[in-house]
Amino acid sequence: MLQRTRSWHRPSTTFAAALAVTAVVCVVAMVVDQRTVLGAPVWDKLFKFAVSGALYFFTWGWLVSLLPRFQRTARIATDVVIVLFAAEYVVMVFQAARARPSHFNNATPLDKTLFNAMGGMVAGIWIATLVLTVALMFTRLEDRATHWAVRTGAVISLIGIGLGALMLGPTPQQRTQLKATGAADLIGAHSVGVPDGGAGLPILGWSTTGGDLRIPHFTGMHALQVLPLLALGLGLLATRFPRLRDSAVRVRLVWVGSFGYAGLVALVTWQALRGEPLIHPSAATLTAAATLVAAVALAVAASVYRPQRAPVR
Repeated sequence: MLQRTRSWHRPSTTFAAALAVTAVVCVVAMVVDQRTVLGAPVWDKLFKFAVSGALYFFTWGWLVSLLPRFQRTARIATDVVIVLFAAEYVVMVFQAARARPSHFNNATPLDKTLFNAMGGMVAGIWIATLVLTVALMFTRLEDRATHWAVRTGAVISLIGIGLGALMLGPTPQQRTQLKATGAADLIGAHSVGVPDGGAGLPILGWSTTGGDLRIPHFTGMHALQVLPLLALGLGLLATRFPRLRDSAVRVRLVWVGSFGYAGLVALVTWQALRGEPLIHPSAATLTAAATLVAAVALAVAASVYRPQRAPVR
């Protein structure tokens, strides 16, 4: 394992470690600095971005090392993502130090310019990640389950990053204000049906009174970690359960997990867009969730207990 990590993309793993340290610093900052922005501690968003970014870049540090082709292109694209994410993070730190919202802020020319610049950085990150995802499509790994987990995880992650665009449009209240006055301090929001900054889940901050578009954004983006971990877990379980030693069984389970995870992303997106809190699902949401769980359970059973073909004589 140590030998393998030496071939990982060094800038990604270094940046991931730096973000992990930054997350700890943000925790200390939240204890020392009691200021809030839109009802949340000023350093809360920076903490969450640091944790999420550390996971993201640690994973790409590993994935880039797996590419048999397009190594140069992948390393350049990853370097671009690092630079853009770091630049976005610096803007967020600047706004936090001023106790100003970093996202959706249209209050002053400076705030508007900074948010527009961040939007351009995120677009650049998405394009560079698309390049990396395409490169992964040409990657062949020895373990077929991991091979497909990496591919499907990268695709769903790319979609999850793109779901952040759902937050950019003005809310009905903001549209009313824009129509009446021609200006609004905030344009865009992560909450649906309620103003940003209301009651939220501990640490995550996701709204408990309305929909929250950060949920599908977060869930989708981290398919890049969840699905490869699923493949790893199946490989470990294969040492105890003989049925899982069949590579075809593990591949089928990874595909079931991928479709199930994609269904989960679609479900929480649908729930958020309807202005429904994650922890207070409606009957329609519960029905859809139960259907998804049942479909995944049946697919898992069919994947594991699918009769093996008799050898041809």
